[in-house]
Amino acid sequence: MKACGIVTEYNPFHNGHIHHIEESRRITGCDVLIAVMSGNFTQRGEPAIIDKYERTKAALEHGVDLVLELPFLYVNQSATQFASAGVKILDLAKCTDMVFGSESNNLEELREIAEMPIGIDNLKENMKTGISFPKAYGLMAREYLPNDILAISYLKALQETDITPHTIQRTTEYHGETVEGSIASAKAIRKAFLNHEDYTETTPMQLDESHVVQMKDYYPMLRTLLLTLDLSYLSSLFLVDEGIENHLKKQAELYDNYEDFLNAAVTRRYTKARIQRTLVSILTQMERVKIKKIPPIDFIQVLGFNETGREYLKELKKQEVKVASRFNQIPKPYRELQYRSDVLYSMLFPDQNEFLKRAIQMPVMQDK
Repeated sequence: MKACGIVTEYNPFHNGHIHHIEESRRITGCDVLIAVMSGNFTQRGEPAIIDKYERTKAALEHGVDLVLELPFLYVNQSATQFASAGVKILDLAKCTDMVFGSESNNLEELREIAEMPIGIDNLKENMKTGISFPKAYGLMAREYLPNDILAISYLKALQETDITPHTIQRTTEYHGETVEGSIASAKAIRKAFLNHEDYTETTPMQLDESHVVQMKDYYPMLRTLLLTLDLSYLSSLFLVDEGIENHLKKQAELYDNYEDFLNAAVTRRYTKARIQRTLVSILTQMERVKIKKIPPIDFIQVLGFNETGREYLKELKKQEVKVASRFNQIPKPYRELQYRSDVLYSMLFPDQNEFLKRAIQMPVMQDK
C-alpha cells in the first residue's frame, strides 16, 4: 500500500484541512493517508482548543486513514524539532510521500534554503554557522511566513529519508483573525469561538465551552510555582535556560493577570511561542537531565484509524515496526511525559477523572 503522510495540529480541524487531505490524495494517488498530529498541547505552547480524540474523529471522518500522535516532548519545542520528529514518524510508518502547505508554494526555492547550513528557528542560530549578518538577516526578513518556515524545517528533515515532498498553496493567512466565508485560519476560528461569534461554516467540529482550556487558566498555579520554587530548580527544567527563569519570576512578581504577565515576558529576545513553551515545561516539571536521557523516537503511537488504517497497521507490524496502540505500549519516558501533559490539560475540566481514563483508552476506530 502506498502511504502519504501529513503533519498536523487541527486546532481545530477545519475546511482548509479538508482541502489539504483531498489535495494530498489527489497529488500522490496514495492508498493510505497518515496524519501525525500533536496531542493536547500545540507547538506554540498552548492547550489545544479541543482534545486530541475529538480532533482524531474529525480527521477520520474526512479522509485520513490513520492518525498517529506526535509525542509531547517534540510538540513542545521549536519548529525544527517539531518538524524533525513528525518526519521521523512518517518515515517509521513507511510513507513514500509527504504533503505540506506553503505560502509561496515554491518547492524549488524552499529546498535551496533547506540545503543551506542554517538553523531556521532564529537569527542567532544562523549567525553561529558563520553566515554573514546581512545574508542571515536577509534570509529571515524575506517573505517566509509560518508555513514556509515549517516547510523548510520539513525539507531539512526529509534529506535523511527517501520520502518525496510536495507542497500545496496555503489558502488562508496563517495569522488571519477574521472569519470570512467557509475558509478561515484556525486562529480566526478559535478567536470567533471564544468571542461567541459564528464560526460554524468554517469547520465540521462543534466546540464545547465546558471543555475549553486556555493558558490564562493555569496562571494562578504557574504564578505560584514561579514565586515559590528556587531559581536553581527552575533553571534545571527543560527549556528554562539563558537566565529566562529570572525574567519570568520578575514578571510574575509584578503581574497578577496572565495577559499582562505574558505581554511583559515577551521581548525581542523571547518570542511569545518560546515563552509559552517554557511555561508548559515548568507546569509539567520537565527536568532537563531526564529529557537528555530519552532515547530517539523509534515507535509510532496510534490515536485512531479506519479499516484501511487497520490493514496498514497490520502490514507495518509484519515489517516489525514498533506500534503502540495502547497506553502501556508507549515507551516509559514518553509515556510519563504524555501523562503529565494530559493531567495538566484535564486539570480544569469538570470531569477530570473521566478525561484521564479516556487518555489511556483504546484508539478511535472509525467505520469506513
